[in-house]
Amino acid sequence: MGTGDYVRLFFTLCVAGLSIWMFVEILKRRIQYIALATPVTWSKSEPSSKVTFEIITHSKLLRDIRSGLLHIIYFYGFLSLQLGALDLMLKGLFGVPLIPWMPLYGYFSWSQEWIVVIVLVAIILGAFRRYGERLPRLKRGAKPSLVYWFIGLLMLSVLFSLSFERLLHNEASASSATYAPISHVVATGLQSLGVDQGSGIAEIGFEISWWLHLLILLSFLIYVPQSKHFHLLVAPINLWYRRSVPTGQLSHIDLENEEAESFGVGHIHAFNQKQMLDLYACVECGRCTSVCPATSTGKILSPMHMIIKLRDHATEKGAAITSKSPWLPQGLWKQPPWGMGDLTKGAHVMNMMCSTGDQQQLQVSESRQLHKSDSGVNHSQVTTMPNDTKWKTDISTTMNKQSKAWQYEESRNPLQLELIGDVMTEEELWSCTTCRNCEEQCPVGNEHVDKIIDMRRHLVLMEGSMPADAQRALQNIERQSNPWGISRSERADWLNDCQKKTGITVETMKERQASATKTDILLWVGSMGSYDNRSRKLLYDLIRLLTHANINFAVLGLEEKSSGDTARRIGNEMLYQELAQQNIETIHRYHIERIVTPCPHTFHTFKKEYPQLGLAPHIEVFHHTELLDELILQGRLKPNYRLDETITLHDSCYLGRYNGLYDAPRRILQAIPGVILKEMERSRENAMCCGAGGGLMWMEEHSGTRVNYARTAQALQVQPTMISSACPYCLTMLEDGVKALVEDGSIVTKDVAEVLATSVLGVIDSERTM
Repeated sequence: MGTGDYVRLFFTLCVAGLSIWMFVEILKRRIQYIALATPVTWSKSEPSSKVTFEIITHSKLLRDIRSGLLHIIYFYGFLSLQLGALDLMLKGLFGVPLIPWMPLYGYFSWSQEWIVVIVLVAIILGAFRRYGERLPRLKRGAKPSLVYWFIGLLMLSVLFSLSFERLLHNEASASSATYAPISHVVATGLQSLGVDQGSGIAEIGFEISWWLHLLILLSFLIYVPQSKHFHLLVAPINLWYRRSVPTGQLSHIDLENEEAESFGVGHIHAFNQKQMLDLYACVECGRCTSVCPATSTGKILSPMHMIIKLRDHATEKGAAITSKSPWLPQGLWKQPPWGMGDLTKGAHVMNMMCSTGDQQQLQVSESRQLHKSDSGVNHSQVTTMPNDTKWKTDISTTMNKQSKAWQYEESRNPLQLELIGDVMTEEELWSCTTCRNCEEQCPVGNEHVDKIIDMRRHLVLMEGSMPADAQRALQNIERQSNPWGISRSERADWLNDCQKKTGITVETMKERQASATKTDILLWVGSMGSYDNRSRKLLYDLIRLLTHANINFAVLGLEEKSSGDTARRIGNEMLYQELAQQNIETIHRYHIERIVTPCPHTFHTFKKEYPQLGLAPHIEVFHHTELLDELILQGRLKPNYRLDETITLHDSCYLGRYNGLYDAPRRILQAIPGVILKEMERSRENAMCCGAGGGLMWMEEHSGTRVNYARTAQALQVQPTMISSACPYCLTMLEDGVKALVEDGSIVTKDVAEVLATSVLGVIDSERTM
């Protein structure tokens, strides 16, 4: 090695050493920020093979096939090209290749050059999707484009290094181009521009290209953990340590813990460390936001922006607490020494005044009245019906609002910001329907709903702050065990009404106990079936079917209380636990072993959340579609009467995404002669919420489009004669949507059980003549 080689080696080691030090220091600082959160037990949640398969195959990314394929090219192309970078470094420093054997090295070089070209093409296509096609879910601007420049210039530096190397070593002839299909073409082009083989210009060109490659690579190394590309390191860890609790189960709060200073999350470090890890795993791909019913209908909530805002706040507050700048190399000179100093000046804050002009208000009549009516819930009607395009989902309004509202203000101190108010607005928190589609689509395993509910818990339990209609519903549940506030003494009135309309006498568990009669299944009616006249129709048809199949069932009658789902999702964990413990005591007292309910919310709460409070693990909980599907398979229910209907099925969030039940309701409908089942564009795992979840069944929508109208419009696109669901909440919301959007009343909404009852029993449908 000559003097020049030693000089190159010295500077290479210095630059690489400094870069690696900064990389490690950046990681340490962000780990410190995460460590400030509430400690959590880190345990692997899923089999290694499942997590590894998800990472290797990019299975969730491939749901958007174009973006998924591009990401696979970036991911595997970048990884494989690190071998090429090592080869380039070895040749530049020591004059030796990574693989000393030909033709193996030739095949390696050939593959590297084609990978460079493929990655370059993918970068161009990715940039086009963001800036040309302008995909709504993707952020635009200088910062999001930076990675394209990094990777693109890195690829070009490889090509020019290889091309100048060929010229430098007199390898530019066509006879030596077998293993250099791309660099040979580039070298030939350089020759035509006057760069001769073995010339000084070729040597200078190689030196510049080689150093550019090294500097870009090391700059990217420093940039990655300070950007959204930190997910390259964090996402696998986040997936590996994904929560091991049942899907959709909210965390339990020990309300009797005398050492607890507060409940819920009122400041960023009240989140646990796993929740904080979520923030740094986010890739800002916008998949969560693109499917969010709140975002899609013009509300201010955007799941992606929520994660970004929480991450920015966690970083800024963590830096202020630790006195270590999150940004290097800037922190080396801006806050000496070594990034230490006063970091309490300047923070991002939610400035809603900046987005006021973008508000897209939908004119609605007065708020829903939470009292008993012909349909059980009196929904307000839109006085002026907009044109059809009004009901198309569009996330651009919310994207614009969020980008303009989240601003950096030098006068603000991150230590003095309020998590709820300055970072997350209450309007955002109360817009969430808890549908979990954001989590279903997230490729890095982030959980959004639990964070929103934790912040709601703080508002409700610690500050007593919530929308007036939510407060009214909670007060009614607390006093009368139903959201309408109807007397609890009327909960069992439906029993007499059922006997009059169906001729079936349904017994209660108390009556069965008095007569010493064994009961196989408890039918949990729920508040909707008990009080809502529309839901009673569904309940009666279900009772007809169970009786026809000779199922030995009974109900609780007056002993049944609200399941507590609404209270828990709104954030009143105290009320939820009180109701749940009373229900569990009743269930255990009667030694019930099987429960069936037509409400997916009750189904989920009983199956996955009551065990947190002591529900016996041997008790089986079924949704009514599971039981009906089983009875059809056993031949105990036979759909004989033909129904000439084109039906589209709406998937309930709490039945589908929360509990994976998609096929049972479809099998029931497909078993009915004459029924044609047509799927909506958004169905199964990607089905859009009806808008009633998360307690929003009892709250008015004050901005944007009604979620249930947007969902109804999606159902109408397949031109059905009937819209079916398997949830009393969904049934109410969709029926409300059909009344508003279909003027001639030609389309009806039915629960799956109602459709099946018509086919099995020949029940005369008041809205359809057979």
